[in-house]
Amino acid sequence: MTADALTADEIDDLARRAQGGDTDAMEALLAAVRPRTLNVCRGVLPHLADAEDACQEALLNVARKIGSWNGRGRFTTWLHVVAVNSARTTYRRLKNQATPQDPQESFGLDRPDPRTTSVIAGTRLDLLEAMETIEKDHPQFVEPLLLRDVYGLSYDEIATLLGVPLGTVKAQIHHGRKLARPLLRGGE
Repeated sequence: MTADALTADEIDDLARRAQGGDTDAMEALLAAVRPRTLNVCRGVLPHLADAEDACQEALLNVARKIGSWNGRGRFTTWLHVVAVNSARTTYRRLKNQATPQDPQESFGLDRPDPRTTSVIAGTRLDLLEAMETIEKDHPQFVEPLLLRDVYGLSYDEIATLLGVPLGTVKAQIHHGRKLARPLLRGGE
């Protein structure tokens, strides 16, 4: 059973039943949304093994935190946020593992070896670095910007998902883009 084989209403129904403690519904839900979750994670982490780690973390978070889905929007919209956050957490962990805390530990290497640290060679490194930089001073802009510009959710979906007014979402995305533009390669 995959998310493509189920309608959005069927996925929402499974999620509601899983929230109510139905373990069979939870198993069916996780199996159904796994391909979608992996695709979201691969959008951030191009190396399959890294994306699979993030996907597994996202599915664990879904199982643990399903009660935080309020049912107002589609479950799959909520799932996108969980998957993006898991992928970003995996990226941060891999980045921290790849970057020596002490410059003396690098033993003369100018940068981590991309053959052993796949995320460093990732195609979205500039975007993830920009989001990390923006998040330090303006965390409210990162999630709406990723949901709109990377995952293509509509402004209405983002407003519903985040529980903020539509105008606020549009403003956050606009300001986030202004902050991100100079941080992206060739965006100066």
